[in-house]
Amino acid sequence: MSSTVSTGRIQSTLRQFLDAEASGGIVLMVVATLAIITANSALAENYFHILHVYIGPLSLQHWINDALMAVFFLLVGLEIKREMLDGQLSSWSRRILPGAAAAGGMAVPALVYLYFNWSDPAAARGWAIPTATDIAFALGVLSLFGSRVPASLKIFLAALAIIDDLGAVIVIALFYTAELNLMALGAAALVLANLYLFNRMKVRVLWPYLMLGAVLWVLVFASGVHATLAGVLLALTIPLKLTPGTPEATHAESPLHKLEHMLHKPVAFVIVPIFGFANAGVSFAGVSTGVFSEPLAMGVAAGLLAGKLFGVLGTVAILVKLKLADLPAQASWGQMTGVSLLCGIGFTMSLFIGLLAFSNPAVQDHVKIGILMGSIAAGALGALCLAAFGRRAKAV
Repeated sequence: MSSTVSTGRIQSTLRQFLDAEASGGIVLMVVATLAIITANSALAENYFHILHVYIGPLSLQHWINDALMAVFFLLVGLEIKREMLDGQLSSWSRRILPGAAAAGGMAVPALVYLYFNWSDPAAARGWAIPTATDIAFALGVLSLFGSRVPASLKIFLAALAIIDDLGAVIVIALFYTAELNLMALGAAALVLANLYLFNRMKVRVLWPYLMLGAVLWVLVFASGVHATLAGVLLALTIPLKLTPGTPEATHAESPLHKLEHMLHKPVAFVIVPIFGFANAGVSFAGVSTGVFSEPLAMGVAAGLLAGKLFGVLGTVAILVKLKLADLPAQASWGQMTGVSLLCGIGFTMSLFIGLLAFSNPAVQDHVKIGILMGSIAAGALGALCLAAFGRRAKAV
């Protein structure tokens, strides 16, 4: 009997952990730490060798970064569509503050990075690396403070990160696309047109979309556009609403919501951790302390820490000062400063853009060091700031 009760408690605790907002970020922190430890242990040679083993036409690392991450981008696309049409970003009044803050939080970090690397055209290619916010990490840290942070700030950060992801998708499509194969691109456009036709014909079962989505991924991969963007394109064609008058015509039963619900835990607890483990491992063997102060790593770190802080907080301050928007309800400027710092945690998407920007493994290691420096500093200072100003404002 006691064994049954114990097992029940373990299952209940596990379920609560998997359902908690902070869990995805916590798992990612653990996995990133394990990757760094592995890359600097006796297992390092095996770790790097396995990632470069070919399985069919691609190496294991490419399967992870190009195929598995397409599922991550599919979920990102579903979240963007839902929020824009039926959520926190469904009206211009709701979009203006997080939208403008996201734009400022992308522009200023890019400028900070270019300030450090303007004299090196090759290094300047990485300007977009510090523009990204890792929603799992940032919301994970914020959620640790519970009711000491008003719900309006969590909504603001989630909305900002979603718009930030949209910006990152556009940046990848425009600036990190290889030479184009027009025939494959044309075929991908035809598949996308058929997916759109399914939507207009009110096809509400998921399997036709997913089957054509797999074909779309192959064609986008062959076209030279980064294959993960196929996930976003597929997401935009998944129906959000059921036909009015049907017995179950509620948004919660829509194909988009069903697919988003199906993907949420696998992406948070399997796909992103696998990506993190495969890409966060940086070997410090032979790395001098000078790397921590060299322009590329410093540009990334300063972009994430100072760029995000001034880009997000500065934009919010300007909008509030001009009375174009209000500070999130019950939030203080101290708390907004803490959240702006958390936006500098740029792990997953920053790593992804860094891998696209640079093919040289040594340069990639410098990028990873910059991301780790900036993200750890931003997360720690953001947490300290929220702890100092974390007393929840009284309701009025």
